[in-house]
Amino acid sequence: MADGADIKKAPQGGPNKPDTEEKIPFSIEAEQALLGAILFDNEVYYRVAAYLKAEHFYDPVHALIYDACERLVTSGRLAAPTIIDSFLASSEGFREAGGRRYLEELARNVPTTAGAPDYARVVFDHAVRRGLINIGAEMIERAREATLDDEPARQLQDAEQSLYKLAETGKYGGGFKTFRAAITEAIEIADAAIKRDGGLAGIATGLRDLDMMLGGLHPSDLIILAGRPSMGKTSLAVNIAVNAARAYKPERLPDGSVKAAEGAVVGLFSLEMAAEQLATRIISEFSGVPSNEIRRGRVDAEQFDRIYHAARELEALPLYIDDTGGLSIAQLAARARRLKRQHGLGLLVVDYLQLVTGSGRRASDNRVQEITEISQGLKALAKELNVPVLALSQLSRQVENRDDKRPQLADLRESGSIEQDADVVLFVFREEYYLKRSEPREGTPEHAEWLQKCEEVRGVAEVIIGKQRHGPIGKVDLYFDESLTKFSNLDRGIYDEYRRD
Repeated sequence: MADGADIKKAPQGGPNKPDTEEKIPFSIEAEQALLGAILFDNEVYYRVAAYLKAEHFYDPVHALIYDACERLVTSGRLAAPTIIDSFLASSEGFREAGGRRYLEELARNVPTTAGAPDYARVVFDHAVRRGLINIGAEMIERAREATLDDEPARQLQDAEQSLYKLAETGKYGGGFKTFRAAITEAIEIADAAIKRDGGLAGIATGLRDLDMMLGGLHPSDLIILAGRPSMGKTSLAVNIAVNAARAYKPERLPDGSVKAAEGAVVGLFSLEMAAEQLATRIISEFSGVPSNEIRRGRVDAEQFDRIYHAARELEALPLYIDDTGGLSIAQLAARARRLKRQHGLGLLVVDYLQLVTGSGRRASDNRVQEITEISQGLKALAKELNVPVLALSQLSRQVENRDDKRPQLADLRESGSIEQDADVVLFVFREEYYLKRSEPREGTPEHAEWLQKCEEVRGVAEVIIGKQRHGPIGKVDLYFDESLTKFSNLDRGIYDEYRRD
């Protein structure tokens, strides 16, 4: 049977049959040659397993055979015709195809195992083409219906999402996942954590105590980082983003694709600050020159030299900043998908959630519904791209009316859906900020007590973990250098010495 044979001549069970008599791309010969190579030499499986899955086979019997080979080989057993026959004996389709006799024929007629990766690529490419045909057919049918509830903008967003998934995995559509597949993924995550020095399952923030509490930033998680103005939430998010980008170490997979062994390629949506302002903050952090002095040009030759070398070190970071204001959640998702396709993406930062807009229809309703749409959209994007999304959020003013101004989950502004959709909620709190603004009259006992308290909390920032699906809640103390807008690990011994100085 030739490549791209007419659907009437193809085995049953392939993609949905189109209305026209167009040809469906598939190659039975390539599928047979690949399966024969695997049956002849099980090591061939490892050369194609990184990208080829059972769903990519057009013939459902071939998909069954490949899945059986996968199960046997990955469990350390021999994928031979006799053993596979016992696995699939209850399958009517397998029996109709010839059963064990068909398997032996595949293994006997394999041209050469050297060409197996080429056969696998043909099978994969045909699967992608079939996916494109299905997506195109659905787009045409949906556009023709033109219902009032199905806006063109939504159709474009869904089409782009389907195309992105097809481009990333070569698979069209979702559906159920076997528990075996889920367990395999869980074991792979645990194995990656064991191999890392820090034992983290997720991306390291670069802040030791925070990483110990969170286990890093986990793929598909929505992490909310909230705080009142001037608490340093943007600074903390930027610090984490830069730490992840600096730690990035790419690893090439057998299929030629690249993944991060450490760190991450980082995308940062800065809806409030310009990219130049963020860059100044980052250079200040690494050069040790206060950002306000850099902006005013009040630097000497030695400081300028430090700025220059910091800039040279940082310019190659895999950190991409989009400072377009007023992005909608659909536009933000589209740009994130594009970034992952072009450069890879391991961590997405959004500064901040309340500056993202919803769809036109939702935006005309009320603010709570709009924020709900945005938080749900960010969580869906985290799952779709399989990356952690770190989104900053404002807190309501009711914090200021309490004696203890440490934030709580109820302080999340405008919508309870933020708390509901988030996997992790972090609050940034600096008691020093509030103490400085409550100075008693000088010379009073209260003033002396105030001075002592200011010394105790000088440079200390608290990150309060208000919610965490994967671990405990609690508090982490960090050191915050206000002149450099830099968060770092708080070593109490060194910190006490610093205060005495």
